[in-house]
Amino acid sequence: MVAQGFAVDLDKPLVFQVGHLGENYQDWVHQPIVSKEGPRFFENDFWEFLTKTHWWAIPLIWLPVVCWFSLKSFWLGRTPPQIAILLVSGIFLWTLMEYSLHRFLFHIKTKSYWGNTAHYLLHGCHHKHPMDGLRLVFPPAATAILLVPFWNLVKLISTQTTCPALFAGVLLGYVMYDVTHYYLHHSQPTSEIPRNLKRYHLNHHFRIQTKGFGITSSLWDKVFETLPQSKASQKGL
Repeated sequence: MVAQGFAVDLDKPLVFQVGHLGENYQDWVHQPIVSKEGPRFFENDFWEFLTKTHWWAIPLIWLPVVCWFSLKSFWLGRTPPQIAILLVSGIFLWTLMEYSLHRFLFHIKTKSYWGNTAHYLLHGCHHKHPMDGLRLVFPPAATAILLVPFWNLVKLISTQTTCPALFAGVLLGYVMYDVTHYYLHHSQPTSEIPRNLKRYHLNHHFRIQTKGFGITSSLWDKVFETLPQSKASQKGL
């Protein structure tokens, strides 16, 4: 696609190209290329390696951390039932974070060179190549950096003994989100609930990309009125 005299070459590393699209970047990035073959991001092999993550690495790396933080609250005097409640509360808190990040950060409008470049790395690449299985879950190194502000947020709304377990719940919610996200793109569910969830998410990618920001559920889309209309509803208008 040519934008402002610039053509994106899909056969070359993309990250430092997309910024040149300027205000046309938004149109370009929301024209998906449905292929399991992902593009190259960087010329440098090390940086290219860091952009790729197998889905199973997420539970493998982060579930032990969830267990450790849960045990920390136990060592500080919280009972197993209390920890279970805190874990569920953390998962619920994550669902709101998931919706908010997806709606207000991942879909922020950009047009500057570095704005487009950062957005492409953060989420734009997923919309451009939604079936790229190695860039669907979040790289652990980037997750570790983002967990710092999440930890500080949880500390603000909890006590010393409840904070670790509540944070563990948030982290568990993230793990559930990332593996669910991968499942929705690369599985063929046979039961009704996951099949509807897959249809709901792919609707966000291929039909109405400005609505349907929930991944693990449509709860907050219903609360904040960003639930997309069904095709049947649109036909009836």
